[in-house]
Amino acid sequence: MKVLVVNAGSSSLKYQLFDMENGSVLAKGLCERIGIDGVITHKRPGKENYKSSAELGDHKAAITLVLNLLCDPELGVISSISEIGAVGHRVAHGGERLRASSVIGDAEIEYLESIVEINPLHGPPAISGIKACKSVMPNVKHVGVFDTSYYSTVEEKAYIYPIPYELYEKYKIRRYGFHGTSHRFVCAKAMEMLGNKDAKVITCHLGNGSSITASVGGKAVDTSMGFTPQEGVPMGTRSGSVDPTVVTYIMKKEGITADEAEKLLNSKSGLLGVSGVSSDCRDVLIAQGEGNKRAALAMDILVHYIKKIIGSYIAEMNGVDALVFTAGIGENDGIVRDLICKDMSYLGIEIDNDINLKLPRGTQADITKAGAKVRTLVIPTDEEYMIALDTFNLVK
Repeated sequence: MKVLVVNAGSSSLKYQLFDMENGSVLAKGLCERIGIDGVITHKRPGKENYKSSAELGDHKAAITLVLNLLCDPELGVISSISEIGAVGHRVAHGGERLRASSVIGDAEIEYLESIVEINPLHGPPAISGIKACKSVMPNVKHVGVFDTSYYSTVEEKAYIYPIPYELYEKYKIRRYGFHGTSHRFVCAKAMEMLGNKDAKVITCHLGNGSSITASVGGKAVDTSMGFTPQEGVPMGTRSGSVDPTVVTYIMKKEGITADEAEKLLNSKSGLLGVSGVSSDCRDVLIAQGEGNKRAALAMDILVHYIKKIIGSYIAEMNGVDALVFTAGIGENDGIVRDLICKDMSYLGIEIDNDINLKLPRGTQADITKAGAKVRTLVIPTDEEYMIALDTFNLVK
């Protein structure tokens, strides 16, 4: 079976076509600037990339162009749309009802629309992408794979906030967690590398958006992101966890609205807000190396928060078998991995920097120092394959 994976953003649409017989990627690409002046990049392994401007008025126009390219006699990899057996959609938020990957029908779309209020950034484009694909491919099964579903095993004590319980009942204010598809993939890989299906694993998905998850035997027990992806460690432009009174205090002092406060915490904080340099960790590290004290402070804060969460999860699970780094920073930045793991030998975490600092970008590796009690691993994530696999297993 061939499975098309779609990840729709507000003005973009990423896609990958998998052959599930061997897990290979036949083609992948990106539609950008949907609704503006569209651009599409189409890639096939071993062949020259195709890039062109295009009329992309909406997501339906984008997916129509993608299907035309996939079937094109020169640029395509299939002879007709009928070769696509199913479509898997990345959906950030499944709410409380969609707690596992699910075939998407009218009832599921209606529910996703009902929770847009708690998922205003990622919800609308995902729904637009699903509707567009269903209209162009009405006879194919469409599956939603939800970032939040991995956290369906988290206990109430870890997901209920200590606010009046009636607010949870009325508005479903709780910890949902995000990046679940990535954490599920790398946790499974870690258990394979350890040869231990009951392993206690802490996975650090570190990128422009970052989250940390604790899992036992491949089931999540806690995670750093909460009601929204704002909670947890500092990120590129997000503050991460702060005293909630800080928010109301800033609103009063600056005379700003709730929406403006939300924008400040989501778009102007984190590495960017502290360093004043950039939201990109690479730029901040360069500035730190040039003697920029605020850049150095931003990195110190980031590492400090990550270490605190790792330590708390070790306490929560009564131990840990593996610490895993993944995503843009986690996979590719040996300096950050070194800073996080430094001075954690009491917890059994020690890394071999001869391996760590020389590791090629995007390489799976064991960077554990000889004799360390806890394995430290670098595992490139593959959310798209996980989506394709879930989709295949649901419809085969």
